[in-house]
Amino acid sequence: MIALGPLLTLIAALGSGLMAGLFFAFSSFIMTALAKLPPEQGIAAMNSINVTILNATFGLAFFGTAVLCLGLGIVSVLRWAEPGSAWLLAGSLIFLVGTIGVTMVFNVPLNDALAAAAPASPEGAALWSRYLAEWLPWNHVRTIANIAALIAFILAYARQGAA
Repeated sequence: MIALGPLLTLIAALGSGLMAGLFFAFSSFIMTALAKLPPEQGIAAMNSINVTILNATFGLAFFGTAVLCLGLGIVSVLRWAEPGSAWLLAGSLIFLVGTIGVTMVFNVPLNDALAAAAPASPEGAALWSRYLAEWLPWNHVRTIANIAALIAFILAYARQGAA
């Protein structure tokens, strides 16, 4: 039978990996493709993505991993002497700050401003230009954070298995 701690660590690694892949896609080609569209079309496409992404599958990967990280972070502190605890705490904090924190503080407010914009207006076009310049670097941070969390969870899992 698989111990609960390593199994939950493996699930956290999977969640981090899924989110890393999603953010990597936005960083590497989705936003580049949207930026090539006329502002009105780019805004419409991004607004559609922002509405459509709020579904059960995304929610499970995004918020489910966050809840799991919160629990794993607490457990890692309570069981600090156990192998892999430092990596488990690192992965949890990186995910919570670099994914959830960055999303809520930077990306969501930009998404909300874009949703409120009149896409065909000059203001909408200016906002789209600013959106691309500000949203994408924060997405790069989320991508790197998820890759780092994934690595930390893999290292924690390897050490938990060695015990």
